[in-house]
Amino acid sequence: MSQVDVSEKNIVRREAVAEGHIRLKNSTIELIKNGAVAKGDPITMAKIGGILGAKSVPMLLPLCHQLLLDNVSIDVYVEEASSSIKVTSRVVSHAKTGVEMEALTAVMSSLLNIWDMVKQYEKNEKGEYPTTEIYGVKVLKKTKET
Repeated sequence: MSQVDVSEKNIVRREAVAEGHIRLKNSTIELIKNGAVAKGDPITMAKIGGILGAKSVPMLLPLCHQLLLDNVSIDVYVEEASSSIKVTSRVVSHAKTGVEMEALTAVMSSLLNIWDMVKQYEKNEKGEYPTTEIYGVKVLKKTKET
């Protein structure tokens, strides 16, 4: 087992965009919109957690290369119609390998931070999460300039 050898590849600009969603109760969405979540602002925490997630990829995925990231941006959208929150990440690096794992990890870390911030409102009487769901995590775009 080993990392892929990228030593002969050229350093080029690489970008990846990923997205994902978390379905929440309507009442939880309202708490977020009204700034009434007891732990604080889930949207701000999602952005911070997503950036940290992108930077942590080599620690979480042992065969990924450690990359210098030029930019990580996280956008968070409340989607009332589907009672969900959408997170989009964009990661840019000048590197020898792509940044799609960083973009995906940023999205997942953001979504998990949201779940952690609101879990007290999502639990049922048994302490379970019957309606809370992370879904639709995918890479939307991956580019490499040559």
